[in-house]
Amino acid sequence: MKSMAVWAGMAAVVMAAGCGKKPEGGAAAPGAAAAPAAAVKTIGMSQCNLGEPWRVQMNADVKAAAEKHPDLKVVFKDAQNDTLKQRAHVEEFVSAGVDLIVISPKEAQPLTEPVAKAFRAGIPVIVLDRAVLGEDYTCFIGADNRKIGRAAGEWVKQALGGKGKVVELKGLMTSTPGQDRHQGFREGLAGSAVEVVFEADMKWLEPEARKEMESALARFDAIDLVYAHNDPGAHGAYLAAKAAGREGVIRFVGIDALPQEGVAYVAQGILAATFEYPTGGREAIEVALKVFAGQPVEKKIVLGSRLFTKDTAASGGTPIP
Repeated sequence: MKSMAVWAGMAAVVMAAGCGKKPEGGAAAPGAAAAPAAAVKTIGMSQCNLGEPWRVQMNADVKAAAEKHPDLKVVFKDAQNDTLKQRAHVEEFVSAGVDLIVISPKEAQPLTEPVAKAFRAGIPVIVLDRAVLGEDYTCFIGADNRKIGRAAGEWVKQALGGKGKVVELKGLMTSTPGQDRHQGFREGLAGSAVEVVFEADMKWLEPEARKEMESALARFDAIDLVYAHNDPGAHGAYLAAKAAGREGVIRFVGIDALPQEGVAYVAQGILAATFEYPTGGREAIEVALKVFAGQPVEKKIVLGSRLFTKDTAASGGTPIP
């Protein structure tokens, strides 16, 4: 009897010890402490528009980088080229209490205030591609558009032997990239006899570029080269020239150098050159991870660029010094 009592007591101890364990294939017993799970961090991403292939690629780069980290969740919003919508995106992210905001602004000045408010409210903000005014953000990531524009101007000056008639199809001129790509280009042309005979704001859009190029072709019998602030703009100009039967005597230069777009156009002989403008999507997630880990981050990260011509497209282009 005494032996039976000892065995019964041991069984009771074993059962009590096992009450808080999760049986294999089943649920944990009531009252058991759950194993701590990694906290998911939510990133709100506001893209100014998805009408440009380069911006679609930026979102894809952010998504691909984030998917490598199961504890990250990215909420994407498309402002559809509407500054008011993009302001609302930032306000919605703040109200929702996201852990970090990534924004690629349509315009600098109108989006400075909402970005600053989010930053002052304690939400880290990473600004991609187009800068806002002031310093009220966590980190800006982008290439040096003025340097790229200057490199384009120097390449055009050399390609034309220091003289010729050029059309400049500009990106949205209320955006910092448009302003910088224009100013840098003119600096690159300095000291030459290259003349910009026609310029227009095509707002980064291929249909607008094609329409503006049609106007240029109607006004000028002699056009040697078109410099567009992005590859869709250069392609739109090419299509307009082709429709007029003049594509064979005009060279086309763009910026972005997406593999499936600008670089492909160069390989096909549609563009004479394109200059890389990296999206910064992967780098944005890298910075976000540092922020979440409490590590210091740079205020400004400048991405490099490369030049692609028919001779260098297959080998990955050449770096811009």
